[in-house]
Amino acid sequence: MKIHIKYIFMSFIACFSLSYAALADPTIGALAPVFEAKTSTGETINLADLRGQPVMLEWTNHECPYVRKHYESGNMQRTQRQLTEDGAVWISIISSAPGQQGYVGAAEAEKLSQSRGVYATHVVLDPEGMIGRLYNAKTTPHMFLIDEKGVLQYMGAIDDQPSARPASLEGAQNYALTAWAALKAGKKIKDTSTKPYGCSVKYGAGH
Repeated sequence: MKIHIKYIFMSFIACFSLSYAALADPTIGALAPVFEAKTSTGETINLADLRGQPVMLEWTNHECPYVRKHYESGNMQRTQRQLTEDGAVWISIISSAPGQQGYVGAAEAEKLSQSRGVYATHVVLDPEGMIGRLYNAKTTPHMFLIDEKGVLQYMGAIDDQPSARPASLEGAQNYALTAWAALKAGKKIKDTSTKPYGCSVKYGAGH
């Protein structure tokens, strides 16, 4: 009986630990949560397979006014282009649930990418919000910079202007580019975590 009770207790602790780990927020300086996902082109990618390359994750919703500010001005594409041309992998993630603002299927996601001239390496569809909840993604946009060792180095806003007005881009500090420049130069990132702004990620009911 004592052995049986001990086994149940240890099993409970193990399950609790796993659940806690799954719910724990991503942490700067720790390994970024790994995931496997389908892209808009039907390819399956796994974050663990990208070790050796820095990765930027961007949560997006094409109907969100804040996202539109960055894409319609070309600011997001310029940021994507700089990182990808420097050797980073850029993954745009759509966590809008079916029926929610910003939800798209693979074909529409591809059409959006082409019409907006994006430089994202991959566009990932996350309609169940599994990756979004794994990273506790709160807004669109919400950025996460992961180094070549798989360690999270920056998370938060794309810049320091929490506004949907295109005029706010003038003189804005692009946190994503600043963090990238420091990482590329082997320097310490000054602002490793900032408050994200934008539309809330449109998870499904109960998510």
